[in-house]
Amino acid sequence: MSMLTPPGMGGKYRITGAAYPRMSRPRRRRKVVLALLGSVLALALLGYGALQLIDVFRGDGGKRSAAAGKDCPTASATPAKAAKAGNTGPGAAPSATPAVALPQPGQIKVNIYNATPRAGLAKAVRDELEKRGFAIGQVGNAPADFDKKVPGAGILVGSPRTDKAAYSVLAAQLTGVTTQTDTREGADIDLILGDSFKELTPKADADKALAALANPAPAPAGKC
Repeated sequence: MSMLTPPGMGGKYRITGAAYPRMSRPRRRRKVVLALLGSVLALALLGYGALQLIDVFRGDGGKRSAAAGKDCPTASATPAKAAKAGNTGPGAAPSATPAVALPQPGQIKVNIYNATPRAGLAKAVRDELEKRGFAIGQVGNAPADFDKKVPGAGILVGSPRTDKAAYSVLAAQLTGVTTQTDTREGADIDLILGDSFKELTPKADADKALAALANPAPAPAGKC
């Protein structure tokens, strides 16, 4: 090995002149790649910020917000305006539920029958319903098909063609009644009192129930 060979070269390089060979350091490619990625990200952020500033100065942000809320009426919007605009989806103003036409008690003929062992029950109920304005038909003991066979508060029996609203008006006078139909032709309704019957609903409470039936509350408005 020549004395001019650098230590550790193992004789691979032989120096023939008066100068050592130049040793270059390995390139740091990782640092270069990271620097390029950082530059690209910084440029992207700068570009996005510039676009946002342009929108603010041009007023586009306000227009977009107005457009987004165009189809969502305020709470003060009337149901007629909402329907005229064709907005019936979520967020629309609640539409007024139409009132229900209930028959007056005087338009409902009630036959009162006692299916319990308690004497005088049908007559007592007749007197009270008569005070409330109902038209009273027959009063007496229940037919054999129902006598001592009604465990609940009572049963309303009528024709299949009987107005359902008439059942509702009569059912508001006592709680726990069920309804049935038979083959009768007339519009009268049988009230058959059962074992669980105690007394009629207080008139004030019955009137409140009828008012709620006649004027149902509107459905709640959806959220925008």
